[in-house]
Amino acid sequence: MTKEGRPGASREGTLRVTCEGTLRVTPLAFLALGILICTVVAVCLHVPGSIWVGSLWRKDSVVGLMLLSAVLWAIAVAHTLRAPPKLLPVLAVAVALRLLLLAAPPFMSSDIYRYVWDGRVQAAGINPYAYIAADPALASLRDSTIYPRINRLDYAHTIYPPAAQVIFAAVGRISQSVTATKCAMLLLEACGVGAMLALLRRARLPAPRILIYAWNPLPLWAIALDGHVDGAMIGLLGLAMWASCARRDGLAGALLGGAILTKFFPLVVAPALWRRWDWKLPAACAVTMALLYGLYARVGWRVFGFLPTYTQEEGLRTGNGFWPLGALAHIMRLPGWSQRLYLAAAVLAIGLLGAWIAFFGARDPVRLGGHVALLAAATLFAVSPHYPWYYAWLALPACLVPWPSLLWLSAAPMFLYCDPWHDEILIPTAVFVPAIILAVRDVWRARAYPVLAGA
Repeated sequence: MTKEGRPGASREGTLRVTCEGTLRVTPLAFLALGILICTVVAVCLHVPGSIWVGSLWRKDSVVGLMLLSAVLWAIAVAHTLRAPPKLLPVLAVAVALRLLLLAAPPFMSSDIYRYVWDGRVQAAGINPYAYIAADPALASLRDSTIYPRINRLDYAHTIYPPAAQVIFAAVGRISQSVTATKCAMLLLEACGVGAMLALLRRARLPAPRILIYAWNPLPLWAIALDGHVDGAMIGLLGLAMWASCARRDGLAGALLGGAILTKFFPLVVAPALWRRWDWKLPAACAVTMALLYGLYARVGWRVFGFLPTYTQEEGLRTGNGFWPLGALAHIMRLPGWSQRLYLAAAVLAIGLLGAWIAFFGARDPVRLGGHVALLAAATLFAVSPHYPWYYAWLALPACLVPWPSLLWLSAAPMFLYCDPWHDEILIPTAVFVPAIILAVRDVWRARAYPVLAGA
């Protein structure tokens, strides 16, 4: 080879590598740009000063853009699973999306105003479970920004459990603002993202898989825009999963107890984190929950807040709130005892699944993620909440087990934001029927369910 030939070959190789790198990166860059554009346009649809989007067509347009970004996200996930990109750009896009929504006021939910109010009440030295927001005893705490926007202010005690209240109290002593509360939720969510990155590393899976959670528009909008307490739950649960894999059972139990008393649902994944015959995790979990409840126990049974009434308001006592039962009732006449039978069957099925996982499961990261996903998805399907953000946490274990059915159920509930016919069956059917079809396909193709296939 001539001396002249070597530089030429080097330049050719450089160009080839550069071109190949461009081909790998460009599709993901375009997808990220598309998600950013959808997010910006959706935020701009909000009418300034409105507690809501502003009008029905604006809300439906926002939901349409959210769903379009979900399509782009799904393509980005498929691309990442085939050819993992660099981690730094993935995280940079995730941060940019969150900062964009952090700067916007919440307009898809008003729950965050209750969080700020509960923090304000505690900053004043008052138990948040003691009074409804409209009680004259709290009149001195009212303002024109937070108080008028609290949902159920004139009849409901706060529904949020003690760990959530501790977070609200901590934020309330620093700043009693919506932005401060959103920042707290994002910081706790970041802890869950960090824990998931550690689990991916432990599982020897590509770290850029965190895109599955970090770019998912459902947790993005639910936490960065509306500041839902699910961000804190996701953070605590992610840390509990990491501690369980690291065999720090006491720490895992304490973190799990905190996650449960942030938003009760993580209770169902306890069997996935427990190691057979281990006593540290359940003991630490129980002690943590007892201590947290003890902080507010002076009000007696009122410490459970609005929860008992909430279950009735959402149709969970009558069975109307459960999609499988409601959908069946639209096809045929059901006897009065069908709701009790459904609840018993659901509890039995999830209980048996939890027992199988507890006694025969393993705690390597992939199996742990699969078991958490199975228990969480089965519970959410059975309960079928009407609110989209309840499903956001499914995106976290999906980083470890990206099953199509799990990916669908972690993003498709955004349909629930949009109900033009006010029908409690049609829109949920559009969410759950494809999830069922994909789940059957995943089980049929056992390689998509390594925790079931024994891989």
